Amino acid sequence: MDHTNQIRMRICELELEHRDLDTVIETLTKDPNHDELQLRRLKKRKLQLKDYIALLKMQLSPDIPA
Repeated sequence: MDHTNQIRMRICELELEHRDLDTVIETLTKDPNHDELQLRRLKKRKLQLKDYIALLKMQLSPDIPA
């Protein structure tokens, strides 16, 4: 498997985790007795995933000369 396919597979895995976190966060916020610290950690992880996915996607697109 070449490097590009590895990156694409990793992006798919991370996007799945990102969507799962979305569901967990939504469920947690509906609970009036939710743990605020846990919610903040999940949101932070979701943002980290988003940034990492963007970084990996940039590695897939070729550099465009100025």
